[in-house]
Amino acid sequence: MSRSRLVPGAEVVAVPGRGLAVRTPEGEFLSVRTAGVDEDVLLSRLTGVTTGPVDEELDRVVRGFEEAGYLAERPQLDPEWPAARRNIRVLGDPVLTEPLAVQLAALGARPRTTEAVTASGGSPVGVEDLLDGNPSAVVWCLDGPVPDGLWDAADRLPDHGVAWLRCHREGWHAYVEPVAAAPGDVTAAHVRSRRLAATPAHRELAAYWSGPRTSGAPVRLAPPAATLLVALLADGLSRWATGAPDAVGLPARRLLRRVDLRTLTVIEHPVLPVPDVAPMPKKDG
Repeated sequence: MSRSRLVPGAEVVAVPGRGLAVRTPEGEFLSVRTAGVDEDVLLSRLTGVTTGPVDEELDRVVRGFEEAGYLAERPQLDPEWPAARRNIRVLGDPVLTEPLAVQLAALGARPRTTEAVTASGGSPVGVEDLLDGNPSAVVWCLDGPVPDGLWDAADRLPDHGVAWLRCHREGWHAYVEPVAAAPGDVTAAHVRSRRLAATPAHRELAAYWSGPRTSGAPVRLAPPAATLLVALLADGLSRWATGAPDAVGLPARRLLRRVDLRTLTVIEHPVLPVPDVAPMPKKDG
């Protein structure tokens, strides 16, 4: 049998009086029935130190780990950021765009930061402006609500083969929206429609987005909160760029995250595209 090793996140522990147990990447503990197999030899095989002598019972136990998905044929390395997807345009408020650019560069991307439009104003941006420099993805970060129509042009980026990722803040809550990488993916307009449909306060929410709004002391995005938002954005974009599999749970392209900036709690919501409404049939006569 070829040399293998436990996948990242899977660990084996010796439980006094109960033998071996595996802690899965999901955090569950499962007992291992070794059927008399030498535990030291088994652990040596699971860590890839040695293949060991041919032993049918040992091979059976190791195959159990393989079939359960806890063993890999070779060490799993972090995938490199492909050269064709390195050119990333980052727009918005510096409190988020500056640390995001640092994170993306560390992951192997080539971010280009633009402080062209923020939550506080700026003229609408056309899709041609967003495509300037031939980016493979555009990320837009706002430290405030999204003004009406600001992201309309950006929602068309997937139709041009450009990935589109965004986040914004509403009071003490921030929203990290899913990556839209192809026609038919979830856009910012879809998220707004879904949020309006999900709340009985849809009139109030629409008025909040449209403004004007009267506020007291401003909410300041503290470094830990900004770091969390940046990490979520960088992880989502990295998974799109490298083709890494989605984490357990909802796929990244269908996942809306709401972050409580006071407690740094992340709540995940599934979100689907909003289908086009069919036109009303014309009446004869």
